[in-house]
Amino acid sequence: QVQLVESGGGLVQAGGSLRLSCAASGGPFSTYAMGWFRQTPGKEREFVAAIGWGGNTYYADSVKGRFTVSRDNAKNTVYLQMNSLKPDDTANYYCAASSWYQGGQSLNYDYWGQGTQVTVSS
Repeated sequence: QVQLVESGGGLVQAGGSLRLSCAASGGPFSTYAMGWFRQTPGKEREFVAAIGWGGNTYYADSVKGRFTVSRDNAKNTVYLQMNSLKPDDTANYYCAASSWYQGGQSLNYDYWGQGTQVTVSS
């Protein structure tokens, strides 16, 4: 059973940066694709970025050029560097893991963290 713990969320002004981390345990991390999703109250969970087991990366159009996903297999950790943040980026951010799928479809991820809140003030 893979366990995921996110950290790094917080309050930041528009235009600022944050780096989210997601630490994984309980599984062969290097063989999992890792995704980042976000959700605000009353809305569906939204794909943000993903990185495959081979390092391929995927981004939602809304974050391309501003967010960067990366992974450190030695540390069993995936990161989401978020730059040029906007108030619309305010959400609870979740990381997820999949042993067989890499991409933006949330239903294809098997394991989820509890989330970390990101709030961007204008």
